[in-house]
Amino acid sequence: MKNKLTSNMEDYLEAILDLMNKEKTVRVTDVSKILNVKKPSVNSAVRKLKSLKLVNQERYDKIFLTEKGKKEAEKIKHKHDVLLNFLSEYLGVPKETAVEEACKIEHTISNDTLERISDFVEFLDKSEFFVKNEWRSKPNHEIV
Repeated sequence: MKNKLTSNMEDYLEAILDLMNKEKTVRVTDVSKILNVKKPSVNSAVRKLKSLKLVNQERYDKIFLTEKGKKEAEKIKHKHDVLLNFLSEYLGVPKETAVEEACKIEHTISNDTLERISDFVEFLDKSEFFVKNEWRSKPNHEIV
């Protein structure tokens, strides 16, 4: 994508995707609630996303992702999901902290690093010696 999205714009895309997957109809009010921002902020973000051809907005404020917007939102969501899974299931980070930190990391991590984390998780899943979070209960985090 030519115009690099800000982390806020990525959050809006991800929120719209989540709402579309749950409710099919997305309104400014819904996005405002899920991101805990005021409606004028949502309207401003939607205008910016429209200018980038990532969303469309119908009369009476129904918001839809364009095909391009949906692809971008799904990439962002995938990053979030991989990171959340890694932090919470493999490193044992408490869920609430993992959600917050995955959201921060997803905006800056390279695709290469994300792919390496994903490959590492896949490797661990195939390992007969690794059990999720079990390593944390061993003294001095020994791996036997």
